[in-house]
Amino acid sequence: MARSKTSKGWLQEHVNDHYVHMAQKDGYRSRAAYKLLEINEKDRLIRPGSVVADLGSAPGSWSQVAARLVGDKGRVFALDILPMNPIAGVDFIQGDFREDAVLDEFVQLLGGRALDLVISDMAPNISGMSAIDQARSFHLTELALDFAREHLKPGGHFLVKVFQGSEFQAYLKAMRDLFSDVQTRKPKASRDRSSEIYLLGKGRR
Repeated sequence: MARSKTSKGWLQEHVNDHYVHMAQKDGYRSRAAYKLLEINEKDRLIRPGSVVADLGSAPGSWSQVAARLVGDKGRVFALDILPMNPIAGVDFIQGDFREDAVLDEFVQLLGGRALDLVISDMAPNISGMSAIDQARSFHLTELALDFAREHLKPGGHFLVKVFQGSEFQAYLKAMRDLFSDVQTRKPKASRDRSSEIYLLGKGRR
């Protein structure tokens, strides 16, 4: 029997639903948890006792993963413009990462701790106009890199979601200037149709 044109699309959605079902079963707040779990399984970024900042954390699945992996001796600090229900072991601030006052409050929350890892799954509200959306996205990724530059300890790591666009090469160069090793990651839980990839900076210089 020949496959209809829509069957491929249905199959893709069905496969992606697999992560939605897993998230419900495993108690994660969204399917995004499996992106971080897969990357961490490969790269061993989050260890017991790690101090982690999660930028763009809502609804909280990355914070859930991080809190479970750092354990009682670690700390997770999270920030998002949207509200996020409490997670044990996670200190959360709601606010706009682009505003200095919010960033200052978040830095105060860190209490002078140097971070082992900064993770950023931030994305702007999508306008539908690709040039504007790309510019907004890269502005957020630049702010995240600035934050990592300021607060990561030497040897620390940085994982950030980026969308491939005109500023990608310049951003990649900036990461290579700061980290001893920069690699791309496209976890299986990322939808194939999405242009998102993750850049991983290992070993802050």
